[in-house]
Amino acid sequence: MKKWLIVLFCWLPLFAHASDVLKLDWLDLIPEKEREQFSQNTMPLLRHDGDAARQTMIGGVRNELNGSKVKIPGFVIPLEGDDKVVTEFLLVPYFGACIHVPPPPPNQIIYVKFEKGAPIQELWDVVYVVGTLQTQHISHDMAEVGYLLQGMALEEYDDM
Repeated sequence: MKKWLIVLFCWLPLFAHASDVLKLDWLDLIPEKEREQFSQNTMPLLRHDGDAARQTMIGGVRNELNGSKVKIPGFVIPLEGDDKVVTEFLLVPYFGACIHVPPPPPNQIIYVKFEKGAPIQELWDVVYVVGTLQTQHISHDMAEVGYLLQGMALEEYDDM
């Protein structure tokens, strides 16, 4: 009996963590070496060279997050869908990102795909997106993106 209890307690944590969702903030998507730029109380500099506006931040991704089931809040910029559902969109940390130049760095934009579509009520509302995160570079007309998220659910945002 003791043997079975030991086996049960050894395997139980593995099953408990299998369904865990990692709740992320946008800062969590930035590699540690790039985060140091923010800890010095300085904002990244913006550069405007000719027609292309870009930030001096590198915008690297955190490869250790690849394949993680995550939940992250953000604003939706629809790319594919209709007036009721959206199947592909950019998730960004603040309202108006990617619409105004320059866009955020690639590690601050997530390309989200919902196979069956996700309902979107108001574009100025913050939502949580739950899904599987992949570190994948995507070049889009609106911005360079560092992450792809296979969306599973949209949830109402709460700041608790």
